[in-house]
Amino acid sequence: MPDPMMYQQDEFVVLEPNQQEQFLTTSELLEKLKIVLAHSQHELPQELQSFSSVEEQANYLIDTSCELVLQPGQYLQWYAVRLEK
Repeated sequence: MPDPMMYQQDEFVVLEPNQQEQFLTTSELLEKLKIVLAHSQHELPQELQSFSSVEEQANYLIDTSCELVLQPGQYLQWYAVRLEK
């Protein structure tokens, strides 16, 4: 049986164009996504438009995706990482 620790998502590495990589906690990533989503409601993929709040959209992205593309060359990518052994 797989170790449940393999599925924990406590830390993420976040990549953006022309920015250095950032390491964020789940709550920090959630806040970052909420800010990006709040400023981009008119550019969202159709699958996100069905959610009634920015927080629901952000949680959905964290649970199901690793990238949000808003325009060509403007994206946000995040990958779960384990920083401790």
